[in-house]
Amino acid sequence: MKTIFARLLRDESGATAIEYGLIAALISVALIAGATSLGTSLDNTFTGLGTKISTSTSGKL
Repeated sequence: MKTIFARLLRDESGATAIEYGLIAALISVALIAGATSLGTSLDNTFTGLGTKISTSTSGKL
């Protein structure tokens, strides 16, 4: 029984899997934050362009 317990204490495969999981989660959060920021920026850009186009064409109709 002592040898089984000692082997479990030395086994680090579970810790490695947890570390990889944490790294994957951190990368996912960074990607989501970047995509959200980019989406907001693009939305603002296209909204501004749409406003300028509608303003410039409304006087010509």
